[in-house]
Amino acid sequence: MTIWFDMDGNIASLYGVENWLPMLRAFDPTPYRIAKPMLNMSLLARYLNKVQKNGYHIGIISWGSKTSTPVYDAAVTAAKIAWLKTHLPSVKWDEIHIVPYGTPKESFKHSNTDILFDDESHNRDAWGTNAYDESSILQVLKSLI
Repeated sequence: MTIWFDMDGNIASLYGVENWLPMLRAFDPTPYRIAKPMLNMSLLARYLNKVQKNGYHIGIISWGSKTSTPVYDAAVTAAKIAWLKTHLPSVKWDEIHIVPYGTPKESFKHSNTDILFDDESHNRDAWGTNAYDESSILQVLKSLI
């Protein structure tokens, strides 16, 4: 089983960055780098490392910017990976997919038991069972330890 995480609005507070939308429309990846964590990252890292030791895989499925170019996509990907390395340095992700905006996240499912944490209800609905919003992350992970 793989436990998947969206980033923006889920573990990274992109929408809390002042002027995030004008920056993204200007092809500035700064909001992706400076977004504050939405959870206690120390606790999240401990839980992620424990579930991995219990045999679960962990991964990221995160969209790039809605307004994009290939060069900007690369900058956004680099910013998101840097964010993960900064805020969850002890976590060794099994998979990281930074994909074009709107890519169906359910296309990354390995099995019907995979879990998705995502703040967007459309993504959770498309995923089906085992899809949770950001408020359930720590509780669900704790139940898997």
